[in-house]
Amino acid sequence: MTHTLSDGTVLPDVGFGTYPLKGEDGVAAVVSALEVGYRYLDTAVNYENETEVGQALQRSGLPREDVLLATKIPGRFHEQGLALQSLRDSAARLGVERIDVGLIHWPNPSREKYVQAWRALVQAQAEGLVTHIGVSNFTAAHLDRIIDETGVTPALNQIELHPRFAQAEMRAANAERGILTQAWSPLGKREAPFDESAVRAAAERLEVTPAQVLLRWHLQVGSMPLPKSATPERQLSNLDVSTFELTAAEVEAISALSRPDGRLFDGDPDTHEEM
Repeated sequence: MTHTLSDGTVLPDVGFGTYPLKGEDGVAAVVSALEVGYRYLDTAVNYENETEVGQALQRSGLPREDVLLATKIPGRFHEQGLALQSLRDSAARLGVERIDVGLIHWPNPSREKYVQAWRALVQAQAEGLVTHIGVSNFTAAHLDRIIDETGVTPALNQIELHPRFAQAEMRAANAERGILTQAWSPLGKREAPFDESAVRAAAERLEVTPAQVLLRWHLQVGSMPLPKSATPERQLSNLDVSTFELTAAEVEAISALSRPDGRLFDGDPDTHEEM
């Protein structure tokens, strides 16, 4: 199973989240991820590990064109000129001439500058600095504003998404606009529902781990999960979710674990500020 962007580009079914992997241990973890088969690496300026991600890619020996690199513009650089410079600086830290996926990290709507950041991404794409452009943590209203003001629709929207916070309405809003949904914290971190009966029963039936069940749930609801692990065995397990399938009833039961207050922190995109 893979994911297809609106322009026909095919992405892997599972990507690799790199937060908070830093330093030599971080480089080693990302190299390991590449060695076990990940081909989509997600980083951000605010993760402060773009250099490590770039070093890992170089150390892996993989051809540049085989790996997709995604990074994000932070709130403090939303002004159009600053956003363009942020992307150039990210490319330099990653050690590449072109960023495969550029995103706005958070809309920070009270600052009223996310449209400028989106214009910068549109310009960067036109100039060849970024191949695919998208956003992160945008609501339907934020999406409609940038689309209305620029005529350009994001290729993807990376949001908090896990069984405790299933975001059915936001997933539908993305799909209606032809936008791929990506999931950060796809397992739910400390709130991961590994012990819930719906998850346990599916894992036992399929003879897979609860984490694999949750990642497979993402694929079947149309989400591209970005799990993070520094352990090679777990990295491989998280990637190995294409050889089994949940039943419709299992997907529904896992989706039913969602709660209105299921966010991992106070990360409401209408109010959260991340500079």
